[in-house]
Amino acid sequence: MHEGAITRQIVDSVLKEASNRKAKKVIEVDLLIGSLTFLNPEQVKFWYEILTKDTFIEGSKLSIRGSEAVVRCTKCNYEGSFKYVDDPALHVSMPTMQCPKCEGMVEIVSGKDCIIKSIRMSI
Repeated sequence: MHEGAITRQIVDSVLKEASNRKAKKVIEVDLLIGSLTFLNPEQVKFWYEILTKDTFIEGSKLSIRGSEAVVRCTKCNYEGSFKYVDDPALHVSMPTMQCPKCEGMVEIVSGKDCIIKSIRMSI
């Protein structure tokens, strides 16, 4: 359910930037969502539609691209993707946070971000 709160922050940021640039209308917002945010793109779109109602963002296109997580092993310096544990009791796939090569500890390099990549607007 955190999609609503995150989308509220996105909409607030877009409104602020568009206002700062004295935009008349926002046409498109392009988001990049990392896999470790565990945000559901369809839920983000749902909340975006609701939260933009009666604003000059209403009717704008929301484009969402996903980005895979990348980790770096502190033991063998492996850098890349990692394994997920698929446990039905968890209701989602969870990252193991172990190196797929040596099972050492890893640190997250990318995949936790939700970034507004661009805002297309008419001024």
